[in-house]
Amino acid sequence: MKKPAKAKAKKPTLHPNPTLDKSKMPSRYTTVGPERAPHRSYLYAMGLNEKQIGQPLVGVATCWNEAAPCNIALNRQAQAVKIGVDRSGGTPREFTTITVTDGIAMGHQGMKSSLASRDLIADSVELTMRGHCYDAMVTLAGCDKSLPGMMMSMLRLNVPSVFMYGGSILPGKFRGKDITVVDVFEGVGMHAAGKFTDADLHEMECAACPSAGSCGGQFTANTMACVSEAIGLALPGSAGSPAPYESRDEYATASGEAVMNLLRLGIRPRDICTREAFENAATVVAATGGSTNAALHLPAMAHECGIKFDLHDVAKIFKKTPYIADLKPGGKYVALDMYRIGGIPVVIKELLDNGLLHGECLTVTGKTLAENHKDVKFPEDQDVVYRVKNCITPTGGVVGLKGTLAPDGAIVKVAGMQRLVFRGPARCFDSEEEAFNAVVKGKFKEGEVIVIRYEGPKGGPGMREMLSTTAALYGLGVGEKVALITDGRFSGGTRGFCVGHVGPEAQVGGPIGLLKNGDIIVIDAIKGRLDVELSAKELKARAKKWKPKKNGYTAGALWKYAQLVGPAVDGALTHPGAKKESHVFADI
Repeated sequence: MKKPAKAKAKKPTLHPNPTLDKSKMPSRYTTVGPERAPHRSYLYAMGLNEKQIGQPLVGVATCWNEAAPCNIALNRQAQAVKIGVDRSGGTPREFTTITVTDGIAMGHQGMKSSLASRDLIADSVELTMRGHCYDAMVTLAGCDKSLPGMMMSMLRLNVPSVFMYGGSILPGKFRGKDITVVDVFEGVGMHAAGKFTDADLHEMECAACPSAGSCGGQFTANTMACVSEAIGLALPGSAGSPAPYESRDEYATASGEAVMNLLRLGIRPRDICTREAFENAATVVAATGGSTNAALHLPAMAHECGIKFDLHDVAKIFKKTPYIADLKPGGKYVALDMYRIGGIPVVIKELLDNGLLHGECLTVTGKTLAENHKDVKFPEDQDVVYRVKNCITPTGGVVGLKGTLAPDGAIVKVAGMQRLVFRGPARCFDSEEEAFNAVVKGKFKEGEVIVIRYEGPKGGPGMREMLSTTAALYGLGVGEKVALITDGRFSGGTRGFCVGHVGPEAQVGGPIGLLKNGDIIVIDAIKGRLDVELSAKELKARAKKWKPKKNGYTAGALWKYAQLVGPAVDGALTHPGAKKESHVFADI
């Protein structure tokens, strides 16, 4: 295996504050001096004393809500974080922000809110921190977009920060088999095909989600939880234990203690998240067969640091990384199984030992990635995580594509797939609803490439995930007999020959918007190509007749999102990023 190039990044400039002097912190604007008496009166009103007001104010930000099991345990864990902050000489200030939970938003118009929520989470945390001048931050997140949203806010603000995942759900049991919510989505297809009765489907839906926590496979939440450890923003091992386990509260307390240590050491998120750290994150995503959504979220996080790290940069890492963790949806195991054999540190240590990670990268422990994992032992007599030398496949579970149908690029998850080349005629739909209705009614043929367009960041707006449709195809038993391409996204739970993030999207005149039924599409995950067998002359002629599609969102948050959002290849960005900033909040 080829080792990563030696890190060239210069040593970070740290801002140590061992005595926690308020004159060097943002909270001096709300707590220090006679002119801040009105501000302090509000703090006294909430029960704080003079000592607590004189300490650093640490934001404890969560996405707690009653929308889904992903978030329901975050409030409990936040209380443990606050104990750690208080114990270490800080004053915790808890606040919450929104989430949109994909499992409930999936398959209808609500899914348009999902990706937009990532940026709204980052924005709302930024505004809360700026408005109240907090000095440091611990963030807790459960559902898919809340993880990158919280980490984006940490990188944007650049105050000492620690991220903590809320933990995964315990697996459900259905007729002796471990299941996740994705099995229920596939059960809908089985029901439509007459393979499941109403009673069968009801039995499955009641068994699939037995506890608090995020979806249990290597879907988007667990993928980004792996990223949090690999990139160095979370304590080693903190992402592994399931949400209901008391050990998660111990990690929460330790995260509160760790953020105070970062304040003293002067270590900030951008000191940790160098380009090499992003390469580490992409490597761990590929090695675990993680979600294609990582190719949206890693570029967006890098943008907050002023680092260009787009879909193609991510895909280069994916291409050279061995796939070693046999996790759902492409594999056999769930997050609980990974936790039982040692968690994400096992994957990181195996990759470090084979020269596939930059071990010198700094982390929130104040130590390097290699130092954090030097004592981790690879567990024998298990087949959840393989040795690199015995990898499941020599290249990663996710592949980047480019070609005449995707000049800007596209992405496909190949973990667990046998067939890596697909050629067939297009069957085009201008929304997910149209495609889903056709699929459950059997209005397609084996060998076709189902095209779902006008679902991109601008066109949706919101770049919906297509899990309802892809899962229905598997439930019907044709998941490997058709392919699907979209300018939208896929759930981390999607499996099969499904290509997402096709760019440019249809709404801006991309080739996917010019396709007609019967056009021959070629997907080659070996060569990394996505092409349509049409001449450049024919595509140009069609482009002259093309007009953008009206989406019906002419006001409100989704209209605003459509005006701001950029292409998927760059991470669906909504602001200019660190390269354009005039100041960093940490230095106000």
